[in-house]
Amino acid sequence: MNPYGSVVVRIVIVAVALSTLVGCGVVGNRLSGARAGHYAIAIHGGAGVIDRDAPGAEVRRDALRRALARGVAVLRDGGTSLDAVQQVVELLENDPHFNAGVGAVFTSAGDHELDASIMDGETLACGAVAGIRTVRNPILLARHVMDESRHVMFASIGAEEYARVAGFDVIDPHELDVEHRRKQWQRAQERERAKQRDDTRERGTVGAVALDQRGNLAAATSTGGLTNKRFGRVGDSPVIGAGTYANNRSCAVSCTGTGEEFIRHTVARDIAALVEYRGLSAQAAAEEVVLRKLAPGDGGVIVVSRTGEIALVFNTTGMYRGAADASGRFDVSIWDDGE
Repeated sequence: MNPYGSVVVRIVIVAVALSTLVGCGVVGNRLSGARAGHYAIAIHGGAGVIDRDAPGAEVRRDALRRALARGVAVLRDGGTSLDAVQQVVELLENDPHFNAGVGAVFTSAGDHELDASIMDGETLACGAVAGIRTVRNPILLARHVMDESRHVMFASIGAEEYARVAGFDVIDPHELDVEHRRKQWQRAQERERAKQRDDTRERGTVGAVALDQRGNLAAATSTGGLTNKRFGRVGDSPVIGAGTYANNRSCAVSCTGTGEEFIRHTVARDIAALVEYRGLSAQAAAEEVVLRKLAPGDGGVIVVSRTGEIALVFNTTGMYRGAADASGRFDVSIWDDGE
């Protein structure tokens, strides 16, 4: 009897098993479903009532193109989905035309309170900050919370102290002021004094979701909240599972709209659950939640699935959005007709 025969048989069996697992996307990229060399990314700059003659619409469209190109460059060069979504959101935070970072809306007290979150779909690691005033790029602080702390979220004074200890530059909050936001706030206060209903509240948020060439998903969201919001109000953007979620078993989601409703319906996690447990496509899952569970006008979502499917769904008149992938797709649009 050949003493090596059983060893050879075992080696062959193991080799076949490993080959099967790799082919199924289980080894090295557990349940990814992604194709080698494939990537996909979607971004948004807020959803709401957006008139076709709205001032700044084309400027925002151009800014979205630049942000989308930044994310594509990271993914195309083999970078991680985490780095891609962080860099996209950071770029949008630095653009005064979006309600995040510089250009954030004013609170009822006449200042700014910023929220942000980021999540890694491979490990489910996440980081979030809420109600911060003296950090220019809250997404960078959220990433630091995820990478360097054992916690998930820091808020208000605690978040400010965390930033200081972590070595972040402290800014004067008024460095985030832009004049058109101040005017929005003043009009909101006038309507409030007149006891008029405010149907024109700024609901802007910025966000990005991505799948990298390793098959890993990530999501990030950042916002200045609502114009004239009350002291300490926190919306969905920093709440994992409400405004941001990523899991390699399903998809990555970033939300924009009326934060209270996205929290009540745990929108981001609900979409991911529909993909994971019911086997819905990203498009079908997003439509199920945004078009059937939320009320018209509540907002929208961007989704990238573990297979690279992209969904951009909203129930408002428009959503500043963009999408790109390895096939050459590169689209930026605002209204529901794709324009």
